[in-house]
Amino acid sequence: MEEQLTRLNKYLSEAGFCSRREADKLIAEGRVTINDVVPEMGTKVTPSDIVKVDGKRIKNDEEERTYLMLNKPVGIVCTTDTRVEKDNIIDFINYPKRIFPIGRLDKDSEGLILLTDDGDIVNKILRARHNHEKEYIVTVDKTISQTFINGMASGVPILGQTTKKCQVEKIDSKTFKIILTQGLNRQIRRMCEYFNYNVTSLKRIRIINITLDVPVGSYRELTATELSTLYKLLEGPQKKNKGKNQQNH
Repeated sequence: MEEQLTRLNKYLSEAGFCSRREADKLIAEGRVTINDVVPEMGTKVTPSDIVKVDGKRIKNDEEERTYLMLNKPVGIVCTTDTRVEKDNIIDFINYPKRIFPIGRLDKDSEGLILLTDDGDIVNKILRARHNHEKEYIVTVDKTISQTFINGMASGVPILGQTTKKCQVEKIDSKTFKIILTQGLNRQIRRMCEYFNYNVTSLKRIRIINITLDVPVGSYRELTATELSTLYKLLEGPQKKNKGKNQQNH
């Protein structure tokens, strides 16, 4: 009976080492080996192959995955490269297992960021075509007009394209709520700048069905109910959850 073949980037993703996109980058940089040989892009592996990254073996064990929500403070960078960035999210959360953030939240923004060792869920959430909602509370530097609210909701030309229509609701004279289904680079800040508004604070409070409920700098594991609902919305198989109580950094 032939052993099952798995693409190398998927193997690293399912092992909880990194996302498939990050795996492709590691493979291209020659930092991954199969049985001590540097493979070509697209190479497949069997369960008996020995896969290493930077000389350290990566095992794809069937173990329970970790899913965390963190209330990221301003100043923390959403990168797993602890060699380059001092204020990186991995050193900040200091979790005992290797985890990585799902997507990004700007250094000068705060709020909800999800972290996991489940590469498959990263791919599902980041697929833009699924129109997954992300909700933010934004404060700007001057009084908000109805023209601004209408303009933000209707689509704004940034980065050579027009943003998708979105929900925008005024909270007070300088604060509004916005729900996006896109994730363009510094999207909200660029949208505001188009109308000559500057963002003074930006906080993400929801990703799909996951709503932020921990203090700044703290994290907790997602509940079984949150995970079950999330996987139904992602139309994917449900994973196991450890179900630990809240932990604070």
